[in-house]
Amino acid sequence: MAFDETGQADTYQRKIDICARAYKILTEQVGFPPEEIIFDPNIFAVATGIDEHNNYGVDFIEATRWIKQNLPHALVSGGVSNVSFSFRGTNPVREAMREAVEDVVLNRRDDATERLLALADKYKGEGGGGARKEDAEWRSWPVAKRLEHALVKGIDTYVVEDTEEARKSFDRPIHVIEGPLMDGMNVVGDLFGAGKMFLPQVVKSARVMKKAVAYLIPYIEAEKSEGARSAGKILMATVKGDVHDIGKNIVGVVLQCNNFEIIDLGVMVPASEILEKARAEKVDIIGLSGLITPSLDEMVHVAKEMERLGYEVPLMIGGATTSKAHTAVKIEHNYHGATVWVKDASRAVSVAQNLLSPDRRDAFLAEMRADYNRVRASHADKRSRTSFMSLAEARRNKIKLDWVGYTPPVPKQLGLQIFDDVPLEFLVPYIDWTPFFHTWEMKGSYPKIFDDPNKGEQARLLFDEAQKMLSDILNQRWLKARAVIGLFPANQVNDDDIEIYKNDKRDKVVTTLHHLRQQTPRPDDKPNRCLSDFVAPKDSNKADYIGAFVVTIHGAEEKAKHFDVRNDVDHAIMVKALADRLAEAFAEYMHDRVRHVNWGFESGKWSASRGVDDKDFDNNALIKESYQGIRPAPGYPACPEHTEKASLWQLLDAEKNCGAQLTESYAMWPAASVSGWYFSHPEARYFAVGKIDKDQVEDYARRKDMSVEEAERWLAPALGYDN
Repeated sequence: MAFDETGQADTYQRKIDICARAYKILTEQVGFPPEEIIFDPNIFAVATGIDEHNNYGVDFIEATRWIKQNLPHALVSGGVSNVSFSFRGTNPVREAMREAVEDVVLNRRDDATERLLALADKYKGEGGGGARKEDAEWRSWPVAKRLEHALVKGIDTYVVEDTEEARKSFDRPIHVIEGPLMDGMNVVGDLFGAGKMFLPQVVKSARVMKKAVAYLIPYIEAEKSEGARSAGKILMATVKGDVHDIGKNIVGVVLQCNNFEIIDLGVMVPASEILEKARAEKVDIIGLSGLITPSLDEMVHVAKEMERLGYEVPLMIGGATTSKAHTAVKIEHNYHGATVWVKDASRAVSVAQNLLSPDRRDAFLAEMRADYNRVRASHADKRSRTSFMSLAEARRNKIKLDWVGYTPPVPKQLGLQIFDDVPLEFLVPYIDWTPFFHTWEMKGSYPKIFDDPNKGEQARLLFDEAQKMLSDILNQRWLKARAVIGLFPANQVNDDDIEIYKNDKRDKVVTTLHHLRQQTPRPDDKPNRCLSDFVAPKDSNKADYIGAFVVTIHGAEEKAKHFDVRNDVDHAIMVKALADRLAEAFAEYMHDRVRHVNWGFESGKWSASRGVDDKDFDNNALIKESYQGIRPAPGYPACPEHTEKASLWQLLDAEKNCGAQLTESYAMWPAASVSGWYFSHPEARYFAVGKIDKDQVEDYARRKDMSVEEAERWLAPALGYDN
């Protein structure tokens, strides 16, 4: 089979290069009989809708010709049915060798896929004799009803020809958008709001809409007409320092499906750019998104700037780290205009509609502000009742580990180790699919979600589409996995810090890691934990170690832009969602490798391609973290302060060694990146630091050589007092 060190051969040149190399090795070096060599040059599916796939049929045929002409006596095998795999379930089409099929296989026409799709719909019946009754039926409906059906079902096969038919029946092309297309999207919005459609279906509807609008734009521009009347114009941006936008993109799609015009400024957008663009475009709403905790502070800054500059437009807040409490306590009172937290995409439409409705706006805002007042009062009451131990008391109640009878494991290789192109196939078994469904707002655990009576069918369809794209990612090498890890001598100092040393002499400190300790009284005499507790104290005279890692998946942003250009919004979101899953899987894979190979404190046979050879230790065990050691990440509950990533990046020279960068707010770029520390102690556990008091903030500022004000800014989500 045409595989080499970099993966499967997809192009003609790769096929013949690999086969020629294999033939030479087998015949000249091994002495293998050439007549017993059978090459499979790989046949991939055509007519997938992805331009890079269009020549796959031709490439296989030409590679076969070259092998027969240049590699004497060698034979060729190939799964010819793979060419038509994109039409699986439509056997009459797969079996029919007609002109349209040959156009696709031989890549003879730019519109070959569209022409074959048009024919394919006629042959979807089980018997193959003709079109299914329901398919034939909807194609006979009036054009407006056909467009609605296509939008609801996410079918883009006929949308161009139906849009053209509709255009000819209206006085102006803009009326097609304002009329049947928006009517259809309103049905989509109603079904989604009623829980009768799920987010993946809505995203497909958006793709159909974008394709129809893209077809009409030249006609609209030709008559120089104004755009369609929308439900409102919304500017959306991921705030300065943050790079995450999957959730924002999904919200934008849902809003567009409900007739809102979206201006998406992308990621890492400063307040000045957001506000200047909002004023220039005369937007009706500004939407801010962010994932990392420093984004919360940036949203407060945007709200204050809107107040200072006299803005009146409503402000919508969203993102994984945002909450109703944070919006009410930290943001809303800084801006006299409406400020509303949006929990998820399903709530965005009703919020936007209420904010812009002359009839409902006042009542909606009155109810919202009363709710926020209750949240603020509850927050103040809870804060007043929160008690803290002094930092000194919390340290005295640290976890007690036996450093006398315990000997820390010694890494097999100290220092940096770089992994420049880990095969993605190695990572797939480590994927946790449950968060993938959460990305699409389909709550439930994998694989149980497939049995859900309401969303099981759509979850299965979404999963199948993910598997198809994952196959393309692997075969076509769309993405690249890079990592750098480091294992270093280390000891705990000053209770809450960890010194990292240049070598085992431990006479030169390379950097010091600063951690936070739980400071509220613990129930049942439990300890007040700090990550430094899991590293041997310097005065114990025990040689201990710590690990560091950065893993990143490159290429998702570029591939998403490729899909965006083609108005292929569902694939643009899907490739980013899969890159995120691969990044998390990569972190799990590297941790598995470190535990068994690089540090080697866990037993068991381990291989790079299969992981640990243990039938009782599967992916579920990995997800449940049923292993020794932990890998906490800066910005997460056990070490919630993001600036510690600076030490991590410096220690690993991460930008040079794996291409990962930090923004000014310490977000990682590419977005599909994971970083953190490796702790080996068998009693190491994940925990949440929770709220901390001012004495710890002051101590932390001193240890990090920061002002207290700066420390409070970075520690804002963890502060247990008003600052």
